[in-house]
Amino acid sequence: MKTSITAIFSFFLVIFLLLVVSPTWAITSNSSSYEGFIQCLKIKSDPSSPISAVLYNQNNSSYSSVLETYIRNLRFNESTTPKPRLIITAKHVSHIQSAIVCAKANGMQMKIRSGGHDYEGVSYWSAVPNFFILDMFNFRSVNVSIEDESAWVESGALLGEIYYRIAEKSSTHGFPAGVCPTVGVGGHFSGGGYGNMMRKYGLSVDNIVDAQMIDVNGKLLDRKSMGEDLFWAITGGGGSSFGVVLSYKIKLVSVPKIVTVFRVRRTYDRNLSELVYRYQQVAADKLPEELFLRLTLDVVNGTNRATFIAMFLGNSQQLLSVMNLSFPELGLNQSDCTEMSWVESVLFWTNFPAGTPVNALLSRVPQSLTYLKRKSDYVKKPIPKQGLELLFKKMVELQTPQLTFNPYGGRMAEIPSSEKPFPHRAGNIAKLQYATNWNEDGEEAANRYLNLTAELFDFMTPYVSMAPREAFLNYRDLDIGTNSNGRNSYIEGAVYGVKYFKDNFNRLVKIKTKVDPRNFFRNEQSIPVLPWRK
Repeated sequence: MKTSITAIFSFFLVIFLLLVVSPTWAITSNSSSYEGFIQCLKIKSDPSSPISAVLYNQNNSSYSSVLETYIRNLRFNESTTPKPRLIITAKHVSHIQSAIVCAKANGMQMKIRSGGHDYEGVSYWSAVPNFFILDMFNFRSVNVSIEDESAWVESGALLGEIYYRIAEKSSTHGFPAGVCPTVGVGGHFSGGGYGNMMRKYGLSVDNIVDAQMIDVNGKLLDRKSMGEDLFWAITGGGGSSFGVVLSYKIKLVSVPKIVTVFRVRRTYDRNLSELVYRYQQVAADKLPEELFLRLTLDVVNGTNRATFIAMFLGNSQQLLSVMNLSFPELGLNQSDCTEMSWVESVLFWTNFPAGTPVNALLSRVPQSLTYLKRKSDYVKKPIPKQGLELLFKKMVELQTPQLTFNPYGGRMAEIPSSEKPFPHRAGNIAKLQYATNWNEDGEEAANRYLNLTAELFDFMTPYVSMAPREAFLNYRDLDIGTNSNGRNSYIEGAVYGVKYFKDNFNRLVKIKTKVDPRNFFRNEQSIPVLPWRK
């Protein structure tokens, strides 16, 4: 009898877990329909702002152009790339609210796209057949207030638009964010957001003071109504796991009227291993926080090359004094340095030709489009000279992949690792970016270049962080783990989640479980829910 009771209890426990743990989208997917989703959208539409005007299905003549306009990685613009059933180019809050409510009711997966720069295209493709894109590019306003040194920026705005609007009103204000002007605010800010002022002012999320979002129930929330936990989560933990972020209120920072930049290159025959080794010793710990000195290693005509590119919040005389004192090995000269305004430095860092007018920052067309792969790592201690020699040899062998060092230290080392979901603070010399670009289409070419990138990544294993091997969310990399969003969602999520967020991962999971318990907002690397509920 005792055995029978145990068996019955076990049976009902399994049924309970299936009902509780399995997301509602999985239960309803068989009975849901695309047609039901469309019908629901029309019923829920606000008559004053009908949603039908912003719907693009696969039969619409504009569908392909709308889809492709914000695809920034050609790897995910192939004929074999899964395509959305529908694209909603929302223009009104009610469009977003209807999309959430109707998608939940009809088992449709939502992908949220702001600028399309997700390196793995996660914002616009899915292995799930019934998916649609909520395209945020119409939510692009930037309202700057110099009086209180802040700005409200919508998720579909691009970084270049923010920089231009700030500079339009002030020559002594800026904002610490990325160096690529066509990156969208939504993904950049919600993943952390870093740029060449992070050693002085931290990440983008360290300078965000409020936000507006729509939650899984379709409610419009600000920082006060969403609460500090959820606000914490969407400022570095990936906003698309928790809702649809409409806008962020950012705190502007002070910049001098004149900044100084330089870009100098050194080749292997100029004692490169000694130079790069010395760079690792000074870039994070010895140089002032006003100086950000990036290093990119690549191979040109079979020869190793190092490119040093700098952003200094000060004039050229001050910069030369700093470099001669702390890094004389580089041999920087006055002729290498160029003084300009902060907003002009954005153009310099993006490789615009000298003299390009600053209104080029308002363009939504990227300077180039390629097939690409990116990966990330963190360097905790200097790579020894012998290791650098081996690295140079490996890069000559591989030819195509580049390796970029983004130095930490300064303000980044002062902010506690739990202050935001982004945990990579003190103890890091640099964040590495592996970058491979190519212009050949097809799966064979893609696999070849992906393998080259993976080979360089594997080679670097002894020289980077471990247990976990840390990674940066904004450098999305599906190689480090993906989530099928089924019963093993938490286990699968922990594989990549600990790499991106370290000890902050479980706090993100608890918040996710509270605000989106059925895991509606999900993607291949989203924050999972807990596998049980009290």
